[in-house]
Amino acid sequence: MTPDARGFKGNKAALPQKPCVQCARPMTWRRAWAKNWADVKFCSERCRSDAQRTRTRP
Repeated sequence: MTPDARGFKGNKAALPQKPCVQCARPMTWRRAWAKNWADVKFCSERCRSDAQRTRTRP
């Protein structure tokens, strides 16, 4: 767990953010992503499936 997560007191503006690879919307850090935050690329299953769909098209 990151130091930011342990010290979290409800101020969501202090959480790290990064853009979704597919739609470029900002994703805010979630506790479920704590172990693999560096590997998270997509904000949702829809963006993940859209990325796979566009990659496999000839």
